[in-house]
Amino acid sequence: MFGAVLPTIADNAPKGIAAGNRTMINRLTESLDFNAQALMLRAERQRLIASNIANADTPGYVARDLNFAQALRQATGTAGGGTGGPVVPAASHATHLGAGPAARSEANLVYATPSQTNLDRNTVDMDRERANFADNSVRYEATLRFINGNVRTVLSAITGQ
Repeated sequence: MFGAVLPTIADNAPKGIAAGNRTMINRLTESLDFNAQALMLRAERQRLIASNIANADTPGYVARDLNFAQALRQATGTAGGGTGGPVVPAASHATHLGAGPAARSEANLVYATPSQTNLDRNTVDMDRERANFADNSVRYEATLRFINGNVRTVLSAITGQ
């Protein structure tokens, strides 16, 4: 999803690097690329949850959420037996813009079913939204810490410490 726009770190390696070394770079960056995509999806989900909370009193508002597992599979290219990389929409003309994050995430949006009937047809359940917000915040922080740990490990391997 979001990873379709971002090139991987290994794609930016100098062209003079031998194929064997390029494979090593790919191995080193696969985990970082995966976690970076997961972090971006967590941020998008947090934005959606915050939008739901902000619209708790809006009549007729339907709460939305992101199907994180499906979005991550799509972003990493593993959906449906994937090809090993994310699918990038093709532009048929030089002035066409690529699909933005909002357009790509539409397929992974789910709408909340109301847990209680409301006269204003608003489906935001504040208890559910607060719980989702807290859970997603913890998972975002865990992903960020994991990325920091991976970077520290790679840096210590490079410096020989």
